[in-house]
Amino acid sequence: MNLIAAVDRNWAIGCKNELLNSIPEDMKFFRKKTTGNIVVMGRRTLESFPNARPLPKRTNIVITHNPDYEVRGAEVVHSVEEAMALLKQYESDSIFVIGGESIYRQMLPYCDTAYITKMDYAYAADAWFPNLDEDPDWEMVNEGEERTYFDIPYTFTVYKRK
Repeated sequence: MNLIAAVDRNWAIGCKNELLNSIPEDMKFFRKKTTGNIVVMGRRTLESFPNARPLPKRTNIVITHNPDYEVRGAEVVHSVEEAMALLKQYESDSIFVIGGESIYRQMLPYCDTAYITKMDYAYAADAWFPNLDEDPDWEMVNEGEERTYFDIPYTFTVYKRK
């Protein structure tokens, strides 16, 4: 299973249920990686999308504790265990965990690849991704060339579970 996220230099991922930055090339990378695949997210991540609608051309799985939560165009489950049972029908390589913080932390033990866009900037934030550079179970296996969006340097990286 895969994780995909954009983080700042402190591994922050969001503030007030919004992304820290919307880099067009990162958005394109996200679409390319996830389109035609399965995306797993929490309810608040889903609700941060335009019109709180599932992502098109993907199988959307939403994890929420709310037993009455329903959303057209997505499978709703109520625990990580329920999500894992549902995900057994899919190829592991086609599954992407897309947030938010709580879902990343709960799903990290089940993932073996993380696609991380690293922005060399420190944003005000209230949500963080687990710092894979400090996790002995993970190692960076690929780091792309540094790019710049306005004045923000960023790189595409890939981490693998050891």
